[in-house]
Amino acid sequence: MFKYLIRKAGIPVLIFGFLSATVFADDTDTLSARQQAIIPIAAHTASGDIAALNTALADGLDAGLTVNEIKEIFIHAYAYVGFPRALNGINAFNRVVDNRKSNGINDKLGKSATPVPENFDRNAFGHEVRNGLVGRDISNRTTGYAAFVPTIDVFLVEHLFADIFYRDVLSTADRELVTISMLAALTGTDAQLTGHMNISMRVGYSAKQLLAFTQVLANNVDVAAASRAFNILTTISDIDASEQPTKVTVDSGKSTITGAADKFSGKAIVSSIFKAPASSHYRGGIVSFEKGAKTAWHTHPNGQTLIVISGKGYVQQKGEEKLLMEEGSVVTIPPDTLHWHGATDESPMAHVAISTPEAGSTVSWQGFD
Repeated sequence: MFKYLIRKAGIPVLIFGFLSATVFADDTDTLSARQQAIIPIAAHTASGDIAALNTALADGLDAGLTVNEIKEIFIHAYAYVGFPRALNGINAFNRVVDNRKSNGINDKLGKSATPVPENFDRNAFGHEVRNGLVGRDISNRTTGYAAFVPTIDVFLVEHLFADIFYRDVLSTADRELVTISMLAALTGTDAQLTGHMNISMRVGYSAKQLLAFTQVLANNVDVAAASRAFNILTTISDIDASEQPTKVTVDSGKSTITGAADKFSGKAIVSSIFKAPASSHYRGGIVSFEKGAKTAWHTHPNGQTLIVISGKGYVQQKGEEKLLMEEGSVVTIPPDTLHWHGATDESPMAHVAISTPEAGSTVSWQGFD
């Protein structure tokens, strides 16, 4: 498919030689557990869904990804979704690793990137990599974005396709999986997603493996992302529209989160965490308050709905009287309205909380009085 080149400068330029023979398992209809774990990490990094990313990171480590491989996903991600999302992901990963260490889990660090040689020709290397990926020489384009803003093409060639792709912590196939996972999680990037799904097939993924990729998106990211990728897959392969991934799921709801002391007074447990199958739609969970426990003051950018399922509690808007809520009560919190809610001193209380995120966040905490 591609070849192994030795440049005059003496720098080995490994352009994906024998990739499909060394990276992929014999069964080209499936993705390995490791490959499946990469997908939600990259997608949730792109979408900014840190709560879901935390779960994906732990699952990725359990599936065999090394710490350095996951770090490399974030390094690769910033070229596609920017420093803010990449740095947010890195900070989340740092917390996940620290938490696992405190629980006696020592995750494998993994190998570091091979240092770049002093005589590294970024321009030559970057062009070789990009040309190899797309399957033709596009080094001297005179139209399109490269002609209109030549500087951005220099950055693409010398930084993304040279500095980043030279780093051998992830394979080229891994990097393409990261890329299509991020692009599928975004809206308005169908052209780029189409290009990179084509590239993914060039570097060794089969159409059936990309179909499996869309199923992982449906199961672990959201249906909208899966649909975007699937619709493109049907245009670039022989995958039929009838094979579109769908899945009805039942979650045990057994995983729980204890409310942080700076956000809850008294003990509160969050369980049965859920989100809509379409990205940026509703999400929520069940919050169970012990007697006297309550939230700090906070707001929700798109408001919140509470449905009390047991006990009695109060909700109070800043500057207003507190209101009693009990089993069966439906409480509507308008957008950006400062309030708190919690159990009475005499009764525990549990409610379902449902809200819609804005820029990946559903809440802004304001502390206690």
